[in-house]
Amino acid sequence: MKVNAYAKINLGLDVILRRPDGYHEVRMVMQTVGLHDVIDVTRTDEAKISITTDSEDIPSGDDNLIYKAAELIMKEYSLSGGLKIDLTKNIPVAAGLAGGSTDAAATLKAVNALYDLKLPDEELSKLGVRIGADVPYCIRGGTVLCEGIGEIMTGISPCPKCTVLLAKPREGMSTAYVYKHLDLTKVTHPDIDGLIRSIENGSIKDASHCMGNVLETVTVPELPVIGRIKKTMTDNGATACLMSGSGPTVFGLFDGKEAAMAASEELEVSEEGLRLIITDIYNPER
Repeated sequence: MKVNAYAKINLGLDVILRRPDGYHEVRMVMQTVGLHDVIDVTRTDEAKISITTDSEDIPSGDDNLIYKAAELIMKEYSLSGGLKIDLTKNIPVAAGLAGGSTDAAATLKAVNALYDLKLPDEELSKLGVRIGADVPYCIRGGTVLCEGIGEIMTGISPCPKCTVLLAKPREGMSTAYVYKHLDLTKVTHPDIDGLIRSIENGSIKDASHCMGNVLETVTVPELPVIGRIKKTMTDNGATACLMSGSGPTVFGLFDGKEAAMAASEELEVSEEGLRLIITDIYNPER
């Protein structure tokens, strides 16, 4: 069973409050893009989960989210035998694109199909949130308002098609560090409701005026390269430009591939060590 695991970007990311348990309440508009990993899962007779991958950056033991997802669903439904899982990694690691979460989501989907469990997405999401807050969204995909810690999802109109340029700097910061140093008294909250209305009206241009990511208040001062990438993309025709998640990847939305390629070429000259990927908005069929 082969399953594509799609990356996500945050068209808007607002943090409402820090909860007593240490988690943060958020309001985010999440969007899948065409960039994806490929998860290839095979049932085996031996009661063992083994993982192979073409990426040196991915652990193959029980600290891998793919392993955690496979182990969870196998135990939860007392499934016999084992699994051999091969990962083709295309999504950059530690990039703010939900690479690990989407791999876990794809694994849950693949095991669900292989064992003919017929679990609906709602049941898979209940498992997924035990692995990570972004996993339920990655199971669903598309254009979605996510609230709570990310697990409360409301579908909205699909984001209009456009070209997406992703730029991941070599430097990075941990998600835990970013949230720990977020000062909610000093942020300008993005207009999430206005963003949703603009998307529903089919206007990326109007949506761009409502986009924002409060986590940039931590990352941009610490990693000036993020600000430089945003300026270069904007100067080269990006309709909208924002950091995804806790970073460090920046995405730009462009009217067409030619404009995105021109911005990519400019970034290649002006910044060292960037990983640049041109993809598009992806909305799965329901």
